Amino acid sequence: MQSKTTVPQRLDWEEDGESRSAHWRSESGNSPPKRVVIGHDQMTADNAYRLACEGTAIIWRGDFQNARQLLQAMARRIDNKPRKARKAAPETSPVDTFNLHRLAQSQRARTLAMLVLPLDEHYAIPLRRAPDVREACEEAYGPASGEGSVVSLREVLGLVGAHEWRKKGVEIAALGARIHPWYGVFSPVRGEYVELVANQPLPSRELAFDIGTGTGVLAALLARRGVERVVATELDARALACARENVSRLGLGRQVEVTEANLFPAGRAPLIVCNPPWLPARPSAAIEHAIYDPDSRMLRGFLDGLAAHLTPGGEGWLILSDFAEHLGLRTRAQLQGWIDAAGLKVDGRIDVKPHHPRAADKTDPLHAARAAEVTSLWRLVAA
Repeated sequence: MQSKTTVPQRLDWEEDGESRSAHWRSESGNSPPKRVVIGHDQMTADNAYRLACEGTAIIWRGDFQNARQLLQAMARRIDNKPRKARKAAPETSPVDTFNLHRLAQSQRARTLAMLVLPLDEHYAIPLRRAPDVREACEEAYGPASGEGSVVSLREVLGLVGAHEWRKKGVEIAALGARIHPWYGVFSPVRGEYVELVANQPLPSRELAFDIGTGTGVLAALLARRGVERVVATELDARALACARENVSRLGLGRQVEVTEANLFPAGRAPLIVCNPPWLPARPSAAIEHAIYDPDSRMLRGFLDGLAAHLTPGGEGWLILSDFAEHLGLRTRAQLQGWIDAAGLKVDGRIDVKPHHPRAADKTDPLHAARAAEVTSLWRLVAA
């Protein structure tokens, strides 16, 4: 997947009778708000929520911990907002439920993003009781540019959370080690797809390609299973750096080569693995490219190019959830049609039920689809 290039933007406002301006940061790609007010410790949650719903940014000048509490109060007002009574209507289709859920989540995120913080030229937050977020910001944004900026409190909290994930890592049982995800790189917290790759017999231990490697977890797993050489490809700059760091940390640098490529590297391999984004929908932010694959472009690109990159008798392993099928975003017949059109045939498939908490959460609007979801490893060969 390719990272989204953004043009630097600025937020302009009036404060203490002066015109001010700062670099506007938004990993979600939100534009700078047109209206700005100054927030302080006496601001009520009802007032902050009203302003945010109107699209007015609140630059916080009070206590940092008070800002966190205010954000939580605003979120409660969104989550507890009573739904308007509607006339009886036909049962909502799964795809309509999905689209309404995404719309609600997007609106929620935009509203909460209106509470913003200042960062000084070194990424420090110049507020009382503010934590030190400089290292977390450097990991996400790169070295400090020497200019102050503003960013939503919600994004700052996300940066801090990602920084802790990166420090601690995610335990991967099949690896017997931890993978350390970077901010903006999909974390391998759903272990069922890793288990599928760990348990499937290898067609060869000579060479494998890992397409769209992300954190490098599958490339590392193949190397740990004894594959002599693994070429892992990626386009996203953060993912490239993340995968290289993980491979080096695991001592697999001689076996695994992480290279920048659009899907396939040059040449052929007896094993080619791909775990593409599972949902054929448009991402609303650059950070969502690991989840959403518009028009199934990566999935179809992998299928279309697979036969030309397999050695005779080689196998392509497609790791894919059927979540999209239960949501009505893709049908099994469509998937099979793409496989057939690519000159491939299915030589076997193993399935596993997800075991993440959301699959059992009956309050989730998408519970029915999550409860029915199955993740599969499709063994594909040239027809």
